[in-house]
Amino acid sequence: MDFTYPTEIRFACSRCGLCCGDTKQRTRHILVLKNEAEKIASHTGQLVTDFAIEIAGNDPYIYEMKKTNEGKCFFLKDNQCSIYRLRPLICICYPFELKFNEEAGLHNFVYTLECPRINKGRFLKKTDFKRLLDTAQERLS
Repeated sequence: MDFTYPTEIRFACSRCGLCCGDTKQRTRHILVLKNEAEKIASHTGQLVTDFAIEIAGNDPYIYEMKKTNEGKCFFLKDNQCSIYRLRPLICICYPFELKFNEEAGLHNFVYTLECPRINKGRFLKKTDFKRLLDTAQERLS
């Protein structure tokens, strides 16, 4: 599958948790696929409705993660993701986002500069983005 990605970009997550909650500049929408929500529910022993709300208009995402009163992800505990191995695709990809250009028939990775670790750490390679694309295809199938 063809895709584009940012070249000459560095990134290394510092697990600061910025992406896991609202900021003064941005309200987070942590979108969750149906199969992701079901796996999280099964693993945690909770109902999907305990940690997510159903949404419309964001296909293929049908849920949005609930937040604490502080505007943080429901599963962020002591600034750590308590479901890290099961975290949603949107979390796996951050600070990158995969968009599909229908006209060109091409997937494009874009990124946000709000993440303090963009342009810090190691240079990412095509294989890093290919791995993200493969994960996305797996979760979306």
